[in-house]
Amino acid sequence: MPKRGDRTDPKTAALREDGTLNPSPEKVSDPKFQTGEFFDTRDLMQVRYEMLRRVSIDNLSVTQAAAEYGVSRPTYYQARSSFDEAGLGGLVPKKRGPRGPHKLQGDILAFVEKQIVPGRPLRAREMARLIWQVFSVEIHPRTIERAFGGKKTTQRATEPVQKKPLRG
Repeated sequence: MPKRGDRTDPKTAALREDGTLNPSPEKVSDPKFQTGEFFDTRDLMQVRYEMLRRVSIDNLSVTQAAAEYGVSRPTYYQARSSFDEAGLGGLVPKKRGPRGPHKLQGDILAFVEKQIVPGRPLRAREMARLIWQVFSVEIHPRTIERAFGGKKTTQRATEPVQKKPLRG
């Protein structure tokens, strides 16, 4: 049987893939998580839920709970707020970084939409050059392709390429 925390352990792999792998399982000192198989320090959602439960049901202070679960008090309050807003789903960590094409909005977005002709392929490189000329904003062609559902494809020759005979 694989050890807890082992990279080959299927549960660790599943938690990592879902984004719910606890980055600091060693900081959890609640005795329930140290014994038995049900409570798992690697499962961030389970750890956060149990932390919230300990404060709400067992009347543990926020300071004590934060220390016992290896988090800061602001982290506790953020988890509480997220849980109150969205239930268990609120305890799943949010994906970090931009949530969309932040440069491709407003006037630029309207401009690109006017340039698109239905039935014709999206020419993202040309569009990026036009955007630079009109708005002085640099946008990567792939950003345009993603925003409008275009796929990045390679150009293929319609006729086979004739090879030149080697000179001897």
